[in-house]
Amino acid sequence: MVVIALGSNLAAGFASCEALLETALARFPQAGLPVLARSGWWRSTAWPDPTGPQYRNGVAVVEANGDPRAVLEALFSIEATFSRVRSARNAPRTLDLDLIAHGRELIDAPGLVLPHPRAHERRFVMGPLAEIAPDWRHPVSGQTAAHLAEKATIGRDAQPL
Repeated sequence: MVVIALGSNLAAGFASCEALLETALARFPQAGLPVLARSGWWRSTAWPDPTGPQYRNGVAVVEANGDPRAVLEALFSIEATFSRVRSARNAPRTLDLDLIAHGRELIDAPGLVLPHPRAHERRFVMGPLAEIAPDWRHPVSGQTAAHLAEKATIGRDAQPL
């Protein structure tokens, strides 16, 4: 199971962040990432600076025949089409696509760590994942998405729209 988190807090010319995220998600199949399941959109306060624009987040489970680096490159390519600029860490962004897990693979290499090293702490990732795959198990801890969503410490205010 390949898990991808989607997020946005800058609509960048779209009617809303949700519209931007829907458009980005529609590009996944063209990038070789057919969507098998997807969550609804969730909202949460900007983190770590709560004065920033509110976030919209979701999760997609995709089919990916390529290795994790190829998936990551496809995600970067989609982000680029939405004018994603990587500036300061946790800065507002048009589109953020994170590779959360690629099956049960464990990788700790420059530019790629799997599973995502902080996803299990974030309700705005684990909540949407639990919505579509509550029994998904974290490749390291073995805890389910449903359990991780309940105990997440970051983005506790995240909730479905």
